[in-house]
Amino acid sequence: MSANLYNGLTLAYVGDAIFEVYMRNYALEKGLAKVKNLHQYVVPKVSNKAEAKYINYLIENDYLNEDEVNIFLKGRNAKIHTVHKNLDEYHAATGFEALIGYLYLEKKLDRLAEIINLVKELV
Repeated sequence: MSANLYNGLTLAYVGDAIFEVYMRNYALEKGLAKVKNLHQYVVPKVSNKAEAKYINYLIENDYLNEDEVNIFLKGRNAKIHTVHKNLDEYHAATGFEALIGYLYLEKKLDRLAEIINLVKELV
């Protein structure tokens, strides 16, 4: 089934999990081994604030193609039924997660890794 058939929130749900796994693996690659240190390193990198920063960086620097921007918009514009402190940041993060989920489900793993490598040191 094509990832295009999923709604933005479903893509974001998958993308959230995938991005966290990539960031946890990256922390291990950096030599962190204690769970407390892993947690302290990863949590800020997978926060709404960080993910909003990542997607803004990717868009401002023209790293995304038209299809990827459309997937981001699909996630960003998804109707959310909860209240969040910084709604704009939350929407941007949801769009970023949707992009990650889309790339994963479409098995575009080289592109997924490329995007993650571009952003993993921004926060």
